[in-house]
Amino acid sequence: MHIAARACVVALVLLTPAAALRAQDVPNREAAVEYRKQFMTDLDTLHSKVMALAGAIPAEKYAWRPGEGVRSFGEVLMHIASEYYVFNPMSFGGERSPLLPRGPDVFKKFEANASKDSVLKYLRNGYAYSRSTIMAIDPANLTGTRKLFGRDFTIIETGTGMTADLHEHLGQLIAYARMNGIAPPWSK
Repeated sequence: MHIAARACVVALVLLTPAAALRAQDVPNREAAVEYRKQFMTDLDTLHSKVMALAGAIPAEKYAWRPGEGVRSFGEVLMHIASEYYVFNPMSFGGERSPLLPRGPDVFKKFEANASKDSVLKYLRNGYAYSRSTIMAIDPANLTGTRKLFGRDFTIIETGTGMTADLHEHLGQLIAYARMNGIAPPWSK
């Protein structure tokens, strides 16, 4: 699929009201497998951009933040890594990584470990965990709905929510980078 066509499909999915998505039938096995494939293709592209940008940011800039009380470069990148370990797999019915068990301060502590070396390591490993966990899910388990945060969702709803959130953080990082005179490597 061409980039422009894929962008149009993603835009249509993101702009479709959640109520309309819920009104659709729960995806059958074939549709669920196709959705997972498209999700993973989008995740692959997003991850390559996150890694390229993480590599382009000088180590001394990882602590930079646009204002008090806002995540730094490194913390946003570690937040993305945490989503790879926890919410990406859960959105398809997979298990969160034992690296980030449940607990009130687990994410805050994880995201504070935001040196460039740590970020690159956890982004790589978290992405690998996310990808392998999602792809290992039996296609029969992709259909139906699952409970997440006390509500029933299909993988289309949870997957769309995850990609929207991850793209939002990529946009946040692009803004941070441009504020610091760093051009995203893919836009040069």
